[in-house]
Amino acid sequence: MAPPPPPPQWVIDLSSPPAAKPKSSGIPDPPGFTSTSTGSKKQQGSSKTVVRAPLTPAEMDTLKLKKAWEVALAPVKQLPMTAIMMYMSGNSLQIFSIMMVGMAFKNPIMGLMATNQAFEKLESEGIKSKITMVKAVYVAMQLLALALGIWKVNGMGLLPTTRSDWLAWETARDPLEIAIPAF
Repeated sequence: MAPPPPPPQWVIDLSSPPAAKPKSSGIPDPPGFTSTSTGSKKQQGSSKTVVRAPLTPAEMDTLKLKKAWEVALAPVKQLPMTAIMMYMSGNSLQIFSIMMVGMAFKNPIMGLMATNQAFEKLESEGIKSKITMVKAVYVAMQLLALALGIWKVNGMGLLPTTRSDWLAWETARDPLEIAIPAF
């Protein structure tokens, strides 16, 4: 019986790691890269991680304020996608368009109720007055998203905006004159 054929080259390449190549042409390693080769002591000594100094309270407040603005403007970033979905769902009463309208009302209302919870991790004494402005923008963005839902409901004809929608509460007019035909 003949011995089995040797494995293909790709199997051999996978089972044995490539040989370490010498560092070429003075290109520095990217930040955070640690060399795994057992090269010279110069490489081993330079692989120490640099410890970053702790942030000052002013820098931390600046970062918290930037993050608060990101949270405040997040509802606006969803508006174009929601508007396109509402446009594509049509104005007829179908389950998909009803679900879209339900989500268009639910998400902003839940966002308005959770306004303080959205910003509680970002509040500090140094930026308390600035966070109030950010919260006001967040509420305005949620109201804008709610207005998109109201626009869709109006487009579907579900808002009572015409006089004929209120006929049940209209009283019949008493005629001033009565015309009786003469035969």
